[in-house]
Amino acid sequence: MRRLLRDIVVVDTLEDAEHLVTTHPGLIAVTAEGDLLGAHIAQGGSGGAPSLIETQAAVDEATAELTELDARCAELTAAREEAQEQRARHAALVEELAARRSAADREKSQAAQALGRLAGQARAAAGEAERTTAAAERAQEALRRATEEAEELAERLAAAQERALGDEDGTDEPDTSVRDRLAADGANARQTEMEARLQVRTHEERMKALAGRADGLDRAARAEREARARAEQRQARLRHEAQVASAVAAGARQLLAHVELSLVRADEERRAAEAAKAERERELTVGRDRARELKSELDKLTDSVHRGEVLGAEKRLRIEQLEAKALEELGVEPTALAAEYGPDQPVPPSPPAEGEELPDDPDHPRNQPVPYVRGEQEKRLRAAERAYQQLGKVNPLALEEFAALEERHQFLSEQLEDLKKTRADLLQVVKDVDRRVEEVFTAAYHDTAREFEGVFSRLFPGGEGRLVLTDPDDMLATGVDVEARPPGKKVKRLSLLSGGERSLTAVALLVAIFKARPSPFYVMDEVEAALDDTNLQRLIRIMKELQESSQLIVITHQKRTMEVADALYGVSMQGDGVSKVISQRLR
Repeated sequence: MRRLLRDIVVVDTLEDAEHLVTTHPGLIAVTAEGDLLGAHIAQGGSGGAPSLIETQAAVDEATAELTELDARCAELTAAREEAQEQRARHAALVEELAARRSAADREKSQAAQALGRLAGQARAAAGEAERTTAAAERAQEALRRATEEAEELAERLAAAQERALGDEDGTDEPDTSVRDRLAADGANARQTEMEARLQVRTHEERMKALAGRADGLDRAARAEREARARAEQRQARLRHEAQVASAVAAGARQLLAHVELSLVRADEERRAAEAAKAERERELTVGRDRARELKSELDKLTDSVHRGEVLGAEKRLRIEQLEAKALEELGVEPTALAAEYGPDQPVPPSPPAEGEELPDDPDHPRNQPVPYVRGEQEKRLRAAERAYQQLGKVNPLALEEFAALEERHQFLSEQLEDLKKTRADLLQVVKDVDRRVEEVFTAAYHDTAREFEGVFSRLFPGGEGRLVLTDPDDMLATGVDVEARPPGKKVKRLSLLSGGERSLTAVALLVAIFKARPSPFYVMDEVEAALDDTNLQRLIRIMKELQESSQLIVITHQKRTMEVADALYGVSMQGDGVSKVISQRLR
């Protein structure tokens, strides 16, 4: 132990540990909190993790804060949206006015541009019309000349034909050269006429097109002039509206000033009226309080008068009842009764107190009558009534009831003694059972702990595992902690192990219990589902050992586990959807 702890130094704080390691790199410092610090190692202590209640409380606090922040955010969002809506409305109004002004300016400029463009187009169309008219006139002139040439050629053709006919009547052969030339000239003339007619038709079509275009340009010009007039009217209307708006704004400012003055005067009048109202209300309150006081005083006086009348009537009725009772029960007139037993007559002395004895001398003042005092006599009356009530009625069966109660008391006393003896016997039995349970549990614990160390070392070669009692002094109330340290790890808490390690540790504890207290058979449900091949092989070897003394029923999906079984049972679904149990005996 000294060799292992040779370089270990215990310090108070982590700062002391850092200073020590910096000064002496060969040492390892351990703080009171469990922090381990060395030149090449640093490990935190085992600080307790927050409990589920603390975590839930922190979550609830965070949820409440988040809810408050959400509500605040919603309020701020609503306020921001409202402000943005107001800003958007004002901006939209400004943009609308600016857009209307820009649209009017654009319409005005577009109208001016369109008017200039249409004027240019009109001038171009007029020039084109003049050029077309000149071309049509030239075509008419060419047509007229072609017509004249055609007529001349026709005449010459007719003359040539006549000459040809005269030559046929003679004997000389006709000369065809002139006729051919004339025919060619006629063909040329017809061709020229045709071209002239085509040019005339073309110029006529162009004239019609130019006329239609000129009409369209005139209509466009009129429409543009009308649009320009409407734009000028709109501009005039806008200027008028602007003037009206300016006048309205000025009037509104004046009206606002008057309204402000009126508000100031109204505020002053209101304050004066409120002051007068407050004064009147104070006076009214004072008057009402005074009226309530007078009314309450009147009610008190009225009630006292009524109570006096009622008491007087009750006293008179009581006196009448007493007089009637004296006549009926005692047969004494009220006057004689008052004369003999009136308040002016002395009364017998008070009876002696408990333990007090009266003197035998009749002349002793204690035995003499005393003057009548109403308060003392009322006390004597109440004491006598209480004593009379305590006496109660005479019970002739009191002796029989006493005997029955005495017999009941004796029976209950015997039952109580029996219960006390039974309680003592039961406490002794409980003590014996506790002792036996403690012996059995102690033996089972030691056997299980011994087997667990062996099984754990087999399932985790190089690891350590053991069972620790939480309260070794009280074996009946103690708990059992499982410490597991797989090879290569320093942790012992099960919560810090992986899923496969936790599963294998649980299997090791289960097998240890099986070996400590064997049973005829065991049922295991997929205990090796989270194990790898190496750990599965180790578990299978332990299962083989358990097979020698017990029967194992294992539910599994692992093929290697199925290979070591003696028989397999499974459930398969047939084609008709009905489940069927199948079995296979391997050995």
